[in-house]
Amino acid sequence: MTEVNTPPRVGGWTRFVTARPRLSLLVALVLTALAVLAGSGVADRLGAGGWEDPAAESTYATKALEREFPGSQPNLLLLLDAGDASVDAPAVAAEAERLTQRLAGERGVTGVGSYWQSGAPALRAEDGHEALIAARITGDEKTAGETLERLAPHFRGTHGPVEVTIGGPVAVRHEMQTVIQEDLTRAELIALPVTLVLLVMVFGSAVAALLPLGIGIVAILGTNAILRGLTELTDVSVFAINLTTALGLGLAIDYALFIVRRFREELATGAEPLTAIGTTLRTAGRTVLFSALTVAVSLAAMLVFPQYFLRSFAYAGIAVVLLAAASALILLPAALILLGHRVDALDLRRLIRRGHRPEPAGRQGRAWARTATLVMRRAPFFALGTTVVLVLLGLPFLGVRFGTADDRQLPSTSESHIVQQHIREGFPGSPGGGLDVLAEGRATEAQYGAYKERIAALPDVLRVDGPLVKGDSAYFTVLPKGEAVGDAAQRLVGDLRETRAPFDTKVTGTAAVLVDSKDAIGERLPLAAVFITIVTLLLVFLLTGSVLIPIQAVVLNALSLTAMFGAVVWVFQDGHLSGLLGFTSPGSIETTLPVLMFCVAFGLSMDYGVFLLSRIKEEYERTGDHDQAVRHGLARTGGLITAAAVILAVVMVAIGTSRVTNTKMLGLGIALAVLMDAMIVRSLLVPAVMRLTGRATWWAPGPLRRFHERFGLSEAEAERPAGETEPARDKVGASAG
Repeated sequence: MTEVNTPPRVGGWTRFVTARPRLSLLVALVLTALAVLAGSGVADRLGAGGWEDPAAESTYATKALEREFPGSQPNLLLLLDAGDASVDAPAVAAEAERLTQRLAGERGVTGVGSYWQSGAPALRAEDGHEALIAARITGDEKTAGETLERLAPHFRGTHGPVEVTIGGPVAVRHEMQTVIQEDLTRAELIALPVTLVLLVMVFGSAVAALLPLGIGIVAILGTNAILRGLTELTDVSVFAINLTTALGLGLAIDYALFIVRRFREELATGAEPLTAIGTTLRTAGRTVLFSALTVAVSLAAMLVFPQYFLRSFAYAGIAVVLLAAASALILLPAALILLGHRVDALDLRRLIRRGHRPEPAGRQGRAWARTATLVMRRAPFFALGTTVVLVLLGLPFLGVRFGTADDRQLPSTSESHIVQQHIREGFPGSPGGGLDVLAEGRATEAQYGAYKERIAALPDVLRVDGPLVKGDSAYFTVLPKGEAVGDAAQRLVGDLRETRAPFDTKVTGTAAVLVDSKDAIGERLPLAAVFITIVTLLLVFLLTGSVLIPIQAVVLNALSLTAMFGAVVWVFQDGHLSGLLGFTSPGSIETTLPVLMFCVAFGLSMDYGVFLLSRIKEEYERTGDHDQAVRHGLARTGGLITAAAVILAVVMVAIGTSRVTNTKMLGLGIALAVLMDAMIVRSLLVPAVMRLTGRATWWAPGPLRRFHERFGLSEAEAERPAGETEPARDKVGASAG
């Protein structure tokens, strides 16, 4: 018991974050206001691409063709629909020629061509009622988008005998940016009030519920400002702002939940607010720090990949995780010091349950303790049964097919999606989906002809056009059999690269970009996996001092993701539930998405794992009773982890309401992974496995044990005033502070 007049024991960090709480909050308010200004308009500066490897052969060839043969890389398509008339009718042809000339005269447009000029069969629909005008809008993504916005109103709509709609890659990217911004605003409007209601249900107090929400908003606004600064230095994907919102709310709420809950527990024991904050920061605060590091490590692994789509999520994720942790460890304690016992003010649950009396602290978590007892009593059954179920749920992923992101990411009602769908279904040879072969080096007409014959003889070639020669460069267009990114097209990329030529050749096109992207990810995936594994093992060892627990954590976390990967393939690749969820299945999964989802979901799983393990470790150090420590840890954190997971899942589902398929897949997939981890792995599999391993769970060889005693961090370690000696330690560890 603490005597009434005994001054609270505070150490360096506690003293730092609580010395001037009002000043800390005022500075935070000013910095947040500055972040709002600095981050304004960030979405307009983000790109909608980033799936290609910038060092790949296909990227080099694409840039060379853009420079030397702009007409070979059209990114703007005007679909002219003549209705019941033929596109060859004189009136239709005259209007098409007028539109072609008008487009060619526009600033920022080059390489304009059309069916009526070239007579190319690939630019005319098989039914003869539709045809294409193709062009290239120059400049980077932002410039091209601005040009499209300027041109579209003048070309879209009815022009005499034809109806014009606009498609092509630049239209798809621009529409995707617009849809993502609109969807993100809607997701925030959904997530914030629902999250607040759930927090009130968890805490009871409206004051306590508002604290995690405030921390999340600070983290989101700060990350937007950081992303805005990064756009001055590098490309950043527009998809990253979805992760910023999801993790900013989710992790900030997780961290604040654990800190506020521990603070209220300490107040309930009779501690003064300053003493309660000191204990909270030494226990839950250290756990938050470790959790943030493990999540940041998982997200940092995406930096090893060359695609800026993946690197953008690392930028956004690391920033929002660190800001959420910093806010929870600095701003939240300052707020709690000022609030003190008023943190329990405005108990809204009394409006629903009059006369409700909070359950005594000693009886909280009784259901979770009973669950842990039941699971440990039948540990082999729960360990084997849970593992089998998770593996079965992940089996659909064995049939995954990788593809590229295209217009089918957009809603079926979007203009650019409709144009591309018309082209896929009604035009021969999938225009825009062919392969371009860049030939560099002086050659004769006979050499070009012989090379063209060799290409035409390849088994997966439908037709070869060209060459178009300019100086010492030329290019051929090769139309593959089947789909633009199907297996035949991907095989053809390899065949073209192996075909003999008397000059240097480089292959690009949609299938070539996919092949190069898969190769880049495949080459770097082992490095990312090793990085995540080694650093996670080290961090969990520093937290627990055990050799076995870090291995268990990595294996069980990876196992918790199987359901997510199986569901992604079953739903988004195979198209099950597509009508209910409102998306068009492209029949494949974009190559970078599984990497992104693994890194994010693995980090979030470690987040919950650290909270559970730290509380188990604290109790084990206090009592030396392994089974009791597992029961106590689950009793103390089971309900909180589940509540945090449900709240994070709500945020991710709100993100998953997006009309863009990749964002929908990311949100719903991670929501499923988080719920499976909290409700199945943490509740059933972890206590079962820890019961099977028994006290050996905490074993470490002598050198590693001494290393942990010197460098490791224990949640139970107390800060001592100067001159106070360290309390005696038994063979289990230090007593809890």
